[in-house]
Amino acid sequence: MGDLNAVEIKAFVPARDFVLSKQFYEDLGFTIAWSDSDLAYLRCGDCSFLLQNFYHPEHAANFMMHLLVPDVEAWWRHVQQAQLAQKYDVCGEPPADRPWGMRDFTITDPTGVLWRIAQNT
Repeated sequence: MGDLNAVEIKAFVPARDFVLSKQFYEDLGFTIAWSDSDLAYLRCGDCSFLLQNFYHPEHAANFMMHLLVPDVEAWWRHVQQAQLAQKYDVCGEPPADRPWGMRDFTITDPTGVLWRIAQNT
């Protein structure tokens, strides 16, 4: 069957306001490794995604990302201390234990993309 291993998979996350979304993700903890006027490559540790200067309301309203982290409480404290919900007028819900064996919190980005930031329990 050959070598069918994968190296990486990235989602193309939509952005209604590309500049604002890039700033939000930097404030959240990502680094912009590369960017032009239509696309940005964002990283945090070994994780990455592509932020695209693209927006359709139906698409953005149904888009979700999941980030697995070693310490969900530290991420939540960072979100609180950076006042991301207030600064970007977005919604965030504090960490809670989930029946699927994770503790996570949710935050939406300025476009409405829902992020679940979680750790295994």
